[in-house]
Amino acid sequence: MIKEEILDQIKSGAMVRVSEKIKEGEKERISRFKGVVIYRKHGNEAGATFTVRSTVADVGVEKTYPINSPIINKVEIISSPKKVHRSKLYFVRKLSKKKSRKKIGVAA
Repeated sequence: MIKEEILDQIKSGAMVRVSEKIKEGEKERISRFKGVVIYRKHGNEAGATFTVRSTVADVGVEKTYPINSPIINKVEIISSPKKVHRSKLYFVRKLSKKKSRKKIGVAA
């Protein structure tokens, strides 16, 4: 379960690192995924989600996480944007990593 103060900071344009539990056979490990939050849907209700986008090996990867999921171990906020003018950042999909950081205003 994600803490309430971190939930308030998860908004579009924020750079986050999500630690999730992955079960491989009988073993369980923690995998980290770092990227920019593209959007957050449905507020704080039961079906609320947020989507994180990153570039892995020159391929754009997006992962959608339910907020109330027991799979999420921890969410770290790396940086928050100065000012984002849109709630859904779909335009980031067409931009390079460098141009998207400049346009959103996120450091790192």
